[in-house]
Parts: sequence; C-alpha cells; structure tokens
Amino acid sequence: MKKILINFLILSLYSLADGEAGSLSLDKEIIEDRKILFPNTKEYFVIISDLHTHSIFSDGHVWPNIRVEEALRDGLDVLAITEHLEYQPHIEFLPNKNRNDAYKEALQANKNNEDLLVINGAEITRIPPAGHINAIFIQDANLLFNDDESNIPLAQELLRQYPEAASWEENKTIRDYYALTSVWPVEKAVNAAQAQGAFIFWNHSWWTPQSPQGISVLTDFHKKLIQENKLHGIEIANGINYSDEAFQIAIDNDLTIIGTSDVHNLIDWDYSFYKGKHRPVTLILSKGKTENSIKEALFEGRTVVWFKNNLIGLEKNLVPLLKNSLSMKSLGYQVGTSILEIEIENKSDANMLIKNLSKFTLTQNTNFFEVDRHSKRIIELKTIDLLKELELLFSIENAFIAPNENAQVNFFIKTE
Repeated sequence: MKKILINFLILSLYSLADGEAGSLSLDKEIIEDRKILFPNTKEYFVIISDLHTHSIFSDGHVWPNIRVEEALRDGLDVLAITEHLEYQPHIEFLPNKNRNDAYKEALQANKNNEDLLVINGAEITRIPPAGHINAIFIQDANLLFNDDESNIPLAQELLRQYPEAASWEENKTIRDYYALTSVWPVEKAVNAAQAQGAFIFWNHSWWTPQSPQGISVLTDFHKKLIQENKLHGIEIANGINYSDEAFQIAIDNDLTIIGTSDVHNLIDWDYSFYKGKHRPVTLILSKGKTENSIKEALFEGRTVVWFKNNLIGLEKNLVPLLKNSLSMKSLGYQVGTSILEIEIENKSDANMLIKNLSKFTLTQNTNFFEVDRHSKRIIELKTIDLLKELELLFSIENAFIAPNENAQVNFFIKTE
C-alpha cells in the first residue's frame, strides 16, 4: 500500500504544477529531497547538467515543458534540448519543419525560472560509422540537416545498399524520410554546427548497430573529426549504460567526459529517485554560472560524470570535487586510550564507498566503510601513540580517474 501511494505521489507531480509560474502543489520536502546537490570546489562552481534529452519533437514521448519541469525538480542548472534531426517518428502528426521548435517550447516553459539554463542542441543521426553526434550551444538547428527532395534517388539507393535499413522503421513514411535526410553528408552537418560555435560530442559509441560487441572503438571517421577539432567530447555514460572503452578514448584523445540521461520517457519512469536512483548527469566545473563560462568549461574538459552513484572523471577534476565533498575532523582520543575518533562528513549527493589506505587500522570497521549522502559518521583509528597531527589516505571505491583506477584523497588532521 505504501509503495502504491509513493508511486501515485510521484506521477501526480506532473499534474499538480501551476502552469504559469511552474510552482508546485506537492509537499516541498519531497521535491527538495530529489534535487541533485554537489558542493562547489575551491576554484569552480559545480554545474549540474543533462546534455542529451528528447521530447515528442523527435522520438521522445513527452512535450518539452515536461523536460523543463523534471529538470527543475532534479535541481539541474543546465538542460540541453537535443532532438534527432533526421529521425522523426512522429512526422505524420507533428511535421516539425522548424527544428528549433522544441527548444522554443522549452524556453517558454522555463521563462519564469532563473535557476535553469535551457540551451539549444540537436542530435545528428546517421548509420555507422558516424553514428549519433550531439551539437549543443547552437543558434539554428535547421542549418544542420537537409531534406531536399532532389536527393530521393540517393535515399532509395541507400535503402537498397543497406537491407537492414528496413528495420529502422516499419512505417514507410518515417523510414523514407530518415533515408532522405541521412544521405546529406554528415560532414556538412558537423561543419554547420562548428560554424555556430557548437560543443560537439559523440553519443553512446558502444551502441550495438555501430559496435555489435558493445565495445567503443575509435573509427577513422571520428579520428578525423578529432584531428580537425570538430569533436570535443564523448559520452562515457548514457542512460543505463557505461563504457570503460569510451572513458579510455576520452583520456587518450583529450575529449571531454560526458554523462547523460538520453531520456525519452518520464525521468521518474527511468530513474526512480524514491528508490535511491538518479539520472546520469555531467558535473561541469565552471568559473561562473553564465552560458559562456559553462561552455568554456566544457571545451576545456572540466567535467565529472555521476552515474549510478559512481563519480568518473580526470584526476585533476575529480579529486578537488571529492576533497570538497568530504571533510574530516578530530573528536579527540577516547579517555585513557590511543583510539582516535574522526568525524567524516559527506556533503554530496553520492554515497561514498571508502577504503582506508592509511597506516592506521580501524576498531569498528574493516578497511572498507561507507558514508551516506549528506550525512556524518565516526570512525575510530588505532594510532598506537598519542599524535598531535596525522595524515589519512583513502581510496574512494566508487570514484574513478581511469578505467578500474580509483581516486585517492588525503587529509591532514590535527588532534587537538
């Protein structure tokens, strides 16, 4: 009965919002609890972003105003609207001739909210090797696609060359339109995005139509884009999927690390916050909260991905975030002993899984322990001697600076 009630409350969120002001009628505590919160680092603001989302204007199942409302409830700072340009499964009842319309609808829904930045984007959609590519911070999505009917013979040839294309869509109208828009050279779409100053990243590179083994492989096409500075980032997490191989490609090729929801349904259907789940997001380490500073941070590769309670990023980005998420202080020695009590506070939304690498052993734990999100806990160290100060070293077991390599953080503590 309790579970049914919770489900009813969650789904009711979508019908109880005030349409003009975007205000909520539900218990404010429920809404606040789901907001994604990470502390700023000493040098940067931490910007919570989802840079890959869909609505009914391509192959999603909700209107863009729902994406905005979800973003506000999740405490996002940045939401990118990135509809497929070529794949238009709703084209028969939503012609969508202006590919900026979804963005305009989202802007209108967000007009009274200063906490959320909605940015324009698009998903360039092709058969392999190009696959799917997101371009964000664009001005006009219409310049990134072409459905000139003079290309119909080329589209028909494409369908003949790729018999598997019949599985794209059972609906002939949708399939033929996808083929027509796909024959326009992908390089022209990428160039049009670059001409608008777009930040461009490779989506779900492990996608099985591109890689049947589910392993991300850097193709010659993507190598060329990187060499020409036309590919700036790569998703290492998308929806429920993650790729170590994509993470390594990012490291090897100096690509910005991205994690996104790629949401098509309701966020609450895919990521039930009341079950402890969260949407994948990119944490952007930005000098400011303006569009220009956020864009600059992406181009400079200052990101950390939060995916299924894992934090993933380059060491130079991830460790400062961890150091500001965790704090430690001495509570003093227990009377008559050399057992030191240390209070650890976790100020982030991630439950921290910690391994003790220090020379001191613990009294009530093995070398592994957990500090829940936004909570404190006490550990007891056996220091043998009564020390005035000490250094502690920990591995954060759900934080990764490279595939299978955990981030390490140290803390200097005075006991008096």
